[in-house]
Amino acid sequence: MKYRDRQGREYRIDTKQDEFLAAAYDSSIGRGLMKFLSLPIFSRCAEKILNSRLSAGFIGGFAERNGIDMFDYEQKEYVSFNDFFTRRIKPGRRWVNDNSGVLVSPADGKVSAYEITNSNIFVVKNSVYSVESLLRDKKLAGKYMGGYAVIIRLSVDDYHRYIYPADGVKSHDRHIKGFLHTVNPVVNRYLPLYKENSRSYCMLRTERFGDVIQMEVGALLVGKITNKQPQGKVRVHKGEEKGYFEFGGSTIILLLEKDKAQVCPDLLKNTSEGYETKVRQGEALAEVRR
Repeated sequence: MKYRDRQGREYRIDTKQDEFLAAAYDSSIGRGLMKFLSLPIFSRCAEKILNSRLSAGFIGGFAERNGIDMFDYEQKEYVSFNDFFTRRIKPGRRWVNDNSGVLVSPADGKVSAYEITNSNIFVVKNSVYSVESLLRDKKLAGKYMGGYAVIIRLSVDDYHRYIYPADGVKSHDRHIKGFLHTVNPVVNRYLPLYKENSRSYCMLRTERFGDVIQMEVGALLVGKITNKQPQGKVRVHKGEEKGYFEFGGSTIILLLEKDKAQVCPDLLKNTSEGYETKVRQGEALAEVRR
């Protein structure tokens, strides 16, 4: 995968997850296996295993293979693999930009950013998606025409708890069932990624950025989304924890209204040149449109 950091440095990193998925989706047998692994019954079985005490034995090797620096995270004895995967970060290891004119990243991840065009589509790694099919709401999709879609792709080495990107009042969560496919870009060669994934989204009504859609997308294996406040009309604050993903790659999508926010230029430039941008939770994604 090709990345740039916020300083413009370029590098390529292939995690064990990347290597496995590339091999799997490049063969017909592998694609058949991945189709089987995406079935809900398999995810339910995987969830039971990964929540069991026996799964704690996977933790050390997993952290080492994926280059996870455990210094950043709370020191505790993890009772299962999912207990480890949903671990909390130490206080002070992430800084949330507190400028009220800045919309921040809800999670660590690799960011792509696109303008939502009049043709009602945006592109994610060479695959084309309709905002309407993503939301399954034609009227709501129209609200974001001319705005931006910001996609934060989390891989297994990232911190899998996420926050609200701004102060506001959130709506109730809307859940959309789907097939749980991995959120790795290699899969885009073979299937329309986000249309088939289970997902949950809410609208965040803010004073400075208009109405922001925040969507969490599940993925292969457990891919479970746990949000703390699924009910509606709750006042929330920038940096407040919204929820977490259990094991499996995951994605968060933000939809921004036209003329309400300006996405950071480096994110748009890197995306147009074929790079994802490595971003940490709390860093700026956009600013108030002036």
